[in-house]
Amino acid sequence: MADLLKDPMVLRQIIMDHYEYPRNHTLTQESGYAQKHMASESCIDDIYVQSKIEDGIVKDVRFDGVACTISTASTSIMSELVQGKSIAEAKEIIRNYFAMIDQKEYDGDLLEEAVAFANVGKQANRIKCATIGWKALEELIEESEGNDDEK
Repeated sequence: MADLLKDPMVLRQIIMDHYEYPRNHTLTQESGYAQKHMASESCIDDIYVQSKIEDGIVKDVRFDGVACTISTASTSIMSELVQGKSIAEAKEIIRNYFAMIDQKEYDGDLLEEAVAFANVGKQANRIKCATIGWKALEELIEESEGNDDEK
């Protein structure tokens, strides 16, 4: 699959699939979810990201709102990628994603379909779009760790 992920058409198909059919694209009223609102001043992106983190595991991530193609697709991929992962694993995935966006070394195997955004860092106006959902999750994880400290 690694070779396929170097093909620009395959990368475009991944992005379009997650834009047209976003995964985990509904919010819930179920208890146990934390929520973060994120909006961009430079794009239409105005989303809510929810996470359910229990016993050090990211049990669920969901999102909804108005968002561009890049934002919707990247948040959709992120929501699938981190579910069922430990907080430490999720943080490592997020760290690698931001490194990739910053055009630094990253582990493509860890990022799976998220490597479709490898070239976004070359387009400064798209960086916020590709990271808005990821930053929301990063903040939700940090908040969950703060809540664990208070217990």
